[in-house]
Amino acid sequence: MTDHSARPTPEDPDDLALNKPGATLRVKASEIQQAHPLLAFILRLFGAHSQERAWRRGAEGEEEVAWQLRKLSEDWRVLNSVPIGVGGADIDHVVIGPPGVFTLNAKNHLGKRVTIYEKAIYVSGSKHPYLAKSRAEGKRATKLLSTACDFPVAVMPMLVIMATDLNFKGRPTDVHVVARKRVANFLTSQPPRLGPAEIESIYTAARRRSTWVS
Repeated sequence: MTDHSARPTPEDPDDLALNKPGATLRVKASEIQQAHPLLAFILRLFGAHSQERAWRRGAEGEEEVAWQLRKLSEDWRVLNSVPIGVGGADIDHVVIGPPGVFTLNAKNHLGKRVTIYEKAIYVSGSKHPYLAKSRAEGKRATKLLSTACDFPVAVMPMLVIMATDLNFKGRPTDVHVVARKRVANFLTSQPPRLGPAEIESIYTAARRRSTWVS
């Protein structure tokens, strides 16, 4: 496995290569635990659904996807928990390699059934707006990276799903949807579009906080 974290300088807090997967959600879960420690403990003890549990499971999903991305070769660059805008949102993973640039939205639904259709995604029978969110991430990343790099950067959105039962009844045409154990194989199977110099140029821009939150 390859460690795709860059070799950032610890004194540079604006270098996003320092960010850990799931960091944003871990902070949100921790804030709830600190504000309501007894309630959070009781809910966690009994495995009850709560916002703290949702943030924590989301973080675990991002950490698992980051682990799977370590299977990529040294030709690839990976950033985790990339902040976007000023509202506290982030992109789970930004992956840059020979096939291009990808935004990855990780969803942890272990224990549930997820069904993929061409234009919709259902979790245990309930429709979720994951495709729209992934499209929006890809479009926003395309605009921001193209501006920062001063040349066109096409970003392809992806959904990476963790589920006990994952069924494909169709395939979205503008968002790649893959199981988390297949993410590395999927990425490396795509046709090459970028050379080493382009990858490094995009990565240099992508790892700067100002690219995403200015």
